[in-house]
Amino acid sequence: MVKGKQYWLLKTEPGEWSWEDQAANGGVTKWDGVKNKQAQKHLKAMKLGDLCFSYHSGATARRVVGVVSVLKECYAEGSDDKNSEAVVDVKAVGEMRRQVDLKDMKQDGELKGFIMFRQPRLSVLPVPERVWERICELGNGFEGDGIDIGEDGDDAKA
Repeated sequence: MVKGKQYWLLKTEPGEWSWEDQAANGGVTKWDGVKNKQAQKHLKAMKLGDLCFSYHSGATARRVVGVVSVLKECYAEGSDDKNSEAVVDVKAVGEMRRQVDLKDMKQDGELKGFIMFRQPRLSVLPVPERVWERICELGNGFEGDGIDIGEDGDDAKA
């Protein structure tokens, strides 16, 4: 059985790696520095083409800012097995048309039970398809999603 596309959320402090850094880097980066074993397990489960929300965490900015896709599946990087870390390569797909704040997500009844609310310190999270779609709705989609938002705000497939 072929498994369909999966969705993820990748957290970063904007002072460490911001959406602007992602875009300035040709849109491609190595997603590394993940120390938590559960988060590493999620990195290892990512497949080529999976989509990930880029989420800014921290005291001043807790919001979904953009979408990246998995460009290279998990690989080990480091000098030896003991010191190697799980890494994936991601490529920017597009910025959210409207950034989606954590407070807006928590207030949305359709997102009740989202793992991010139960495990707020986890830096890599799976996102169920229904949650992905709802966050995209809240953010009016993202650049590169194939939806054209007209001047009057109506969605029209491009």
